[in-house]
Formats: sequence, structure tokens, C-alpha cells
Amino acid sequence: MGPHPAVAAIRLAVRRVLTDILDDHGRAPGRAPHERPPSPLVLVACSGGADSMALASALAFEAPRLGVRAGGVTVDHGLQAGSDLRAAEVASRLRELGLDPVESTAVTVGRGGGPEAAARDARYAALDAAAERHGAAAVLLGHTRDDQAETVLLGLARGSGIRSLSGMAAVSGADGRYRRPFLQLDRQTARKACMVQSLPVWDDPHNADPAYTRSRLRHEGLPALEKALGKGVVEALARTAQLSRDDADALDAWAGRVAAGVRDADGRLECAALHDLPPAVRRRVLRRAAIEAGAPAGSLFARHIEEVDRLITGWRGQGAINLPGRVVVRRQGGRLVIRQG
Repeated sequence: MGPHPAVAAIRLAVRRVLTDILDDHGRAPGRAPHERPPSPLVLVACSGGADSMALASALAFEAPRLGVRAGGVTVDHGLQAGSDLRAAEVASRLRELGLDPVESTAVTVGRGGGPEAAARDARYAALDAAAERHGAAAVLLGHTRDDQAETVLLGLARGSGIRSLSGMAAVSGADGRYRRPFLQLDRQTARKACMVQSLPVWDDPHNADPAYTRSRLRHEGLPALEKALGKGVVEALARTAQLSRDDADALDAWAGRVAAGVRDADGRLECAALHDLPPAVRRRVLRRAAIEAGAPAGSLFARHIEEVDRLITGWRGQGAINLPGRVVVRRQGGRLVIRQG
């Protein structure tokens, strides 16, 4: 008799990702074709919640069968009383699963961008540091299809274009460090897998706190949408994320190919050449040029690029436009000059 369907589903998802990691690892630059690559280390980021505990259990089961070393990291954000003890308990559970190395790392959460963004930034910085420290080939994250649906809705509310609708990538980070095996699985499957394996699960009170936007969306927004539109909403939103990502990737590639051809010898952008491009491609070229000039990508919003775009499509002799990072954009004699002021 095989494992419970939920357990089989999480293990299959992890097996597929580990196989991809092994393929990438075997093709590492500088390695001779006949040279046997060392066994890669894969870490799981685990909060102790159902999604990441299910992921940790699947990694612990699949990794040794594929010749992969498996470890774990839990991050103590220090936002609740007793969080250090809870992190130590999660680390202990990971060791009981057979993961090694396992570490608990404490972070200081700043205030930039709101509490959710600040906690996320601190968490990823800690995970990056742990991966570097241990020489890990990848870090697995437990985001599910439900998380993806929430991310798409949050992007829709921001109104910042198709890239914000593309949600979380299955592979992201420097050199594809972060992998998300569960993006095609729903949250209930992960929880069921924990239950049938008798894995203890910690439910973060922040996930039910209405002070947090994602929590309100999870407990009020999505249920209301499902009531109005039917139970397929989460799956449809996740599918929208993938379709949007494919479209955004194609447009980014197009913009990358034409970017050099719209510059003159001094690096200024030719307004006539830009004007002939489709708006989606033109705005990507402008955004890329602004970032190259020193504008921080995280502070550069759609409204900024729309202002710059009007220097090309609605030229009425406007003055210079100031962008984040002290970047100034002005039109001079049919050319766009973008540089730090």
C-alpha cells in the first residue's frame, strides 16, 4: 500500500525539483563532462507551519534517494514573545526528520516598506546568508497555490502592470537559488500531509491578524470571491500568474533586444525610434534605462515610467522629470537624456 495521496503529492513535487537541481548541478561551469559532481546540499526554509513542515518532510524522504544532502533553516523574526524558543523547537523537529545541517537564525526586522515587506526582506537576507555559509545549491520555499493566488490579487490591487500579476516564480533568486515545489499544490494538501504523518504544526498568529493585508485577503477577500465566483478562483488566479509571467518574460526579452538599437553613440535614447515601439516594450526600455542610470528598481513605479513615456508620446515642451535615486530625465533635441543629477 502506497503513501496517502497528500503525502505522495508533496513527495512527487519535491522529487521533480530535486531532479532539476541535480541536472543544473551536473552542468556547473568548469566541470569536465566525465567528472562526477559532488553531492549538492539543498536547504528547506521552515517556519514550523503546515506548508514548510510538509516540505521539510518530503525533502527528508526524497533527498537521500536521489543522492542529495538535505538541511534546514528556520528564521526567528523576533516579533512575538517566545519566538526564540519556537525557532529552537522547529530546528529540533527538522533534526528529528534527519536533516543536517540545521540552524536557527535570528534577524532584526526593520521598518521599511511596512511590516510584511520588512519581515520578508530580513528573512530572505538570512536565508541568503545561510545558503552562502553552507554552500547550498538551493533553498526550498513552501509557498502553495493559495499563496500564489493571494500574491496575484495583491499585484492586481497595486495596478502596476502584468509583471505584478505574475506572482512568485517557481525558480528565483541569484543563480536560481530559491525553488518553490508547491506552487501547483493547494494549502489543504500540505496540511493533510502533515496530519497523516503526525507532524506537529505551528500556526503563526500573524496569518490570522487582520492588521496584515495578506491575512485580510486570506480570511475575507478570497472566501468572498469564492462565494461569488465559485471554488475555482484560486486555481484560475494561479494559472493567470503563469500566463502573465510568460507574457512578461517575452516582453522583457523583446525590450532587451531593441534597447541597444534605440541609443545614439552617446548613450542617449532616440525618441523617434522609441515612439515606433509598442507601449509595453517602450516602457520596459525606459524602465531599464532608468535603473541603469541609478534609479532603485524597488522605488520605480508605473506612474514614474508613464511620466517619462509622455516625454515621447505627448511632447509639449515639458521640463525635466525627477525619478527616485536622484535620476533626472529630460528631452533634448529629439533625444532622451537619463542620468543622475
